[in-house]
Amino acid sequence: MSLQGKHIVLGITGSIAAYKSAILTRLLVKRGAEVQIVITPAGKEFITPVTLSALSGRPVISEFFASGDGTWHSHVDLGLWADLMIVAPATASTLAKMAHGVADNMLITTYLSMKAPVFVAPAMDLDMFRHITTSRNIERLKRDGVQVIEPTEGELASHLEGKGRMEEPEHIILLIEQFFAVQNDLQGKKILITAGPTYERIDPVRFIGNFSSGKMGFSLAEECAQRGAEVLLIAGPTALKTMHPRIGRIDVESAQQMHDAAVSAFPQMDAAILSAAVADYRPLRSRPEKMKREGQEEFSLTLTTNPDIAASLGQMKEAHQALIGFALETNDELLNARKKLERKNLDFIVLNSLQDEGAGFGGDTNKVTILSREGNKTSFGLKSKKEVAKDIVDIVFHVGPSHPIQDNSVKTG
Repeated sequence: MSLQGKHIVLGITGSIAAYKSAILTRLLVKRGAEVQIVITPAGKEFITPVTLSALSGRPVISEFFASGDGTWHSHVDLGLWADLMIVAPATASTLAKMAHGVADNMLITTYLSMKAPVFVAPAMDLDMFRHITTSRNIERLKRDGVQVIEPTEGELASHLEGKGRMEEPEHIILLIEQFFAVQNDLQGKKILITAGPTYERIDPVRFIGNFSSGKMGFSLAEECAQRGAEVLLIAGPTALKTMHPRIGRIDVESAQQMHDAAVSAFPQMDAAILSAAVADYRPLRSRPEKMKREGQEEFSLTLTTNPDIAASLGQMKEAHQALIGFALETNDELLNARKKLERKNLDFIVLNSLQDEGAGFGGDTNKVTILSREGNKTSFGLKSKKEVAKDIVDIVFHVGPSHPIQDNSVKTG
């Protein structure tokens, strides 16, 4: 594979594994990448900027200002220039600073300005790596969308044996190449995504709703757009913002509005992912004025059913279109999800359970099982919703490497 023309920011920190960064730099350049190295002051104690500059063909950046003429090194410009940033090696100190936004050196300010995806390749002694503080910082970075290249096991600088060795440069190169290989795997696809809750008005100030934040749907929209798709996001009430320019957005409030927008757009789409938590019922009548309590001890509300978006799109679906639904269950999860998949003519259904800690509404993590029409079941552990979005796209569009707990070939009845 080639990385021709790719702009890579390589961050180097104060670890004995910094010698591997020289090899990584050479491999990146040989594959056609333009490499800008940003090194911490501690990193320069392990490998010299002269060596790195000779390998990359660019002056190495370490301080905010060049020592010779006082030229300002713009971390903002680096954030806009890069197609990818990788910190290799990443020490425990740097991981902590990244996780908490401690911008006391050029590398961290570059990370905080980075518009491109970020990878880290940790390197440290095994006790530091498995310390609860380091684990917590790594999990936080994963939730923020940083991709962690796990260290390997072997002899460490302390002469102890265990996990903490920075992954070898040759394998890191393969991971970077794989990452770019899937960046355009949805090129030319038009994908409809629903996200968030719906609000069903009782009166001008009250509504029936749910606890959905919309984070799962917005993560799916960003993932699909990043991989080349043109995305139409139909969003219920949420404060979330979209980032990618290939995401078009329609904001709605009620289930009826979301239904009408989805039905209108679906014929032009290659696929629809229905992750919104749509209210099943709405008040039969919405009052035009705020209701007054006026001493009433009891109050009853007559509800009527909302249109079923998944069922409507399932009836419309053509052979070339894919339809993916979601199921949030509290009991008999697999059975109920499978019935929903068949009943609504879905191609895939993404199941999560309120019984799984960390999954469901509101949080930054999710734990899903993906069921296919062919009977395949793929289950994943608890991950950030950004990671879950990648897994879903990999599975339903049959692209990219995923890492399921269970094999794709497991059949369910």
